[in-house]
Amino acid sequence: MAKEIKGVLSALITPFDVAGGIDEVALRAVVDRSIDGGVHGVVACGSTGEFTSISSDQRRRVVEITVAQVGGRVPVVAQTGALSTAEAIRLSRHAESVGADVVMLVAPYYEPLSQELMARYMRSVAESVSIPVMLYNNPSATGVNLLPETVGALARQVENIQYVKNTTADMAQTADLIHNYQDVISTIGGWDTLLLAALVEGVAGVMVGTANLIPSAIVELWQAVQTGDIHLARKTWDRVYPVMDAVMRQPYIPTVKAVLRAEGVPVGFASDPADIVDAATTAQITNLVAAARHHDGGDR
Repeated sequence: MAKEIKGVLSALITPFDVAGGIDEVALRAVVDRSIDGGVHGVVACGSTGEFTSISSDQRRRVVEITVAQVGGRVPVVAQTGALSTAEAIRLSRHAESVGADVVMLVAPYYEPLSQELMARYMRSVAESVSIPVMLYNNPSATGVNLLPETVGALARQVENIQYVKNTTADMAQTADLIHNYQDVISTIGGWDTLLLAALVEGVAGVMVGTANLIPSAIVELWQAVQTGDIHLARKTWDRVYPVMDAVMRQPYIPTVKAVLRAEGVPVGFASDPADIVDAATTAQITNLVAAARHHDGGDR
């Protein structure tokens, strides 16, 4: 029986060693860090995981390690979208074969596609596997917006298309998906600084890279909204938002990795070419991370 995807999903970084390869030991530690922080699921090879910068073989290996390290504790979402339908199918079938619970499909991100072509691509890949599929709308990266009506039509046509991650600052679109298509698909929020708004609006979950830094605090926010304690949610958000805002004002992945390195987590650097985050910025955000954490110590 498929595991339900909901709650806080950590979009895992992919640690690299000094030679630029996958640091498998560090990846296992990154997985445990998020799960120990209470997240409800993890994501391998998402945007925060730098899937565009590593080979297909490396993507497969990251998924294998993540599934093995998770060991069934929480669901694993594997981002398997690619530049071609054939490659996305290969990656999706591999993810299913090694035990991923859900595959997530970003649209091809070089040549912007029409709604019809995006739907054809996503339908073909979804039909190639039997596990649930999450559509991944990230128009700032792909150059095209997967419209709610397209999402709804796909979910009605293909049984295992069950989720959509909406990574856009357009809350109106997120609300459209939640209120007009919740009978056929569950919406996952993907924009860090709109996390509270998305939760209150009614998303099934949120998927953010900042969960690598403050998983417990984000889970606390989720739980407060679920219990209807908006006062506590606002108080928690006052601690969480500064971290998300600061990270999103910098190169996202290099910043997450810089803060983790500053805290002694050996994750390496973002794939070259990538910006180097200066020491002052790293220190500032590291302090914000410390302030956002649970009063009882929470995140490590």
